[in-house]
Amino acid sequence: MNTRYILAAIVMTAMLAAARPVAADQVIFLVRHAERAATAAGAAPSHGGMPADDPPLSPAGEQRADKLASMLAASNIKFIYTSEFKRTRQTAAPLAKKLSLTAVMAAANDPTTLVATLKGLQGNALVVGHSNTVPDLLKRLGVAETVTIGDSDYDNLFVVVRDAAGKATLVRLKF
Repeated sequence: MNTRYILAAIVMTAMLAAARPVAADQVIFLVRHAERAATAAGAAPSHGGMPADDPPLSPAGEQRADKLASMLAASNIKFIYTSEFKRTRQTAAPLAKKLSLTAVMAAANDPTTLVATLKGLQGNALVVGHSNTVPDLLKRLGVAETVTIGDSDYDNLFVVVRDAAGKATLVRLKF
């Protein structure tokens, strides 16, 4: 087992334990979809709009999705949300299967509805989005820090802890 993976799991476990002092706290995990397969020649990759094509995950992306499932399996996630794109659904699938949950599709171009839903949940959630939707969701959840995700960045795990008053604290991890 990779030492970096073990260290990340230990750090995440410690952060989650520290983030649970109040029963009303909610933890929302946000990730960009894992690595996608190459798009068809000449097709522009999509980042939240209507796709020229909708590529699945690459083999590296499938491995990353499995790693995410292993890391979050004990995180008390009760809800999983993805966009309508295949790569987000495939990123969430291993965790959904492990937890016996059904991922809910939320339109990538309708962050207002998703954020309202997340804020109304009683329990922890995973959101799998895109490089241009995750930063906006973080901001709408009350994270003050400006976040950008590069086109080749697939290893960010954003952990938002919302207290009973709705105050958001961001923890950034790599996986």
